[in-house]
Amino acid sequence: MAIVNQGFSEEVMAAAKKAGATGGTVFQSRRVGSEYTIQFWGITIQPEREVVLILSSKENKLEIMKNIGKSCGMQSEAHGIVFSVPVDSMIGIERV
Repeated sequence: MAIVNQGFSEEVMAAAKKAGATGGTVFQSRRVGSEYTIQFWGITIQPEREVVLILSSKENKLEIMKNIGKSCGMQSEAHGIVFSVPVDSMIGIERV
């Protein structure tokens, strides 16, 4: 999962595909929180964000995350964070 400033989801997917991702899902979101969070971390956070969900194998996960972090991480204009969550099971997706 990658959360980036609005307009950077295509860059996230380009980086992910270079590492073996085959696709993803993007949805719009907005930040909800206190100004203290922004001041504490010393960064400006754009209130409108994009969330990119990518389902991958364990073998590809780390490389995908590294590529996204390299091109769209906190030090870039995207101000992105990347993290993973385990998927124990799923319904509705077939492996091709």
